[in-house]
This record gives sequence, structure tokens and C-alpha cells, in this order.
Amino acid sequence: MKKKYLWTLIVIIYILFIYSNSMKAAEVSSKDSGRMLELVHGFLSTFGVNAFWLTEHVLRKMAHFTEYALLGILLFRWLKSLGVKEDTRWFMHILAGFLVPFLDETIQLFVEGRSGQISDVWLDCAGIAFGSLFAGGIYLICKRMEKLHVEKLPNDSGI
Repeated sequence: MKKKYLWTLIVIIYILFIYSNSMKAAEVSSKDSGRMLELVHGFLSTFGVNAFWLTEHVLRKMAHFTEYALLGILLFRWLKSLGVKEDTRWFMHILAGFLVPFLDETIQLFVEGRSGQISDVWLDCAGIAFGSLFAGGIYLICKRMEKLHVEKLPNDSGI
């Protein structure tokens, strides 16, 4: 399978995963967050860390940011695989980086006990920006290291 189709599939599945979380009723979503909070508190307490400050609200916001940071990384990789011009790639990246969180919060308007929040759209967009910049930085570092490696190869001119 060509890389662009594989990356397209990965991004679509991941966006559907994000949207599936938004389609959960408030009660179910809160129970999921509560279970995760217990796990994190338990994990941290094994190291003697008292995470009293880590509430369900803070955990949910961290999850939003992290979920969308990963999406930023996936978007970067997917759009690189398409082989489109850089300006087109950045336009698509910015458009997807806004539309996915916007639609995510819009979905929540139609789910029992949930509400779409503009602050979450901003947080999600920040996550995408962070993930995209992180992926771009790793990409540039890899390219630079590749270039340095090629420059250090012995000359095959036969001299």
C-alpha cells in the first residue's frame, strides 16, 4: 500500500477516535475520566508523588491537548506523504487544524449532558500547533543529520 494511503487511513481513524470520545454522554465520559484519574493517582503514588492538584478537570484538559498534539504529528506526516507543494500543505494543515477541533466541539452540542466550549477549541488548536512544530522539528533534525552523514561519506572518485 502506498504511504499516502496508509497515512490517510491512519489520520481518518484517529479523527474518528477523537469524535467517538465526543459522542459519549457526559455521564459515561465522566466515568472514563474518573477511572483514568484513579489510575494516574495510583501510578504517581507508587513513586511517592502526591498529585492532589490533578483533578478530573485538569486531566481532561491535558487529555485534550495531548490528543490533539498527536493529531498535529499525524497531520504533519500525512501531508508530507501526499507530495503536494509546501504552501498547499500548510494551507491544508491549518485548515484541518481548525476544522477538526471545531467539529469536535460542535458534536458535543448534540450529546446528552455535554457542551461545546470555545476554550477547548483553542486548547485543541494549541495541541495541534505543538504537535506540528514538534514533528517539523524532528523532521528538520533528521534531514540535517542525514545531510551531515552524506557529507562525511568517503569520496568514491578513486583518488
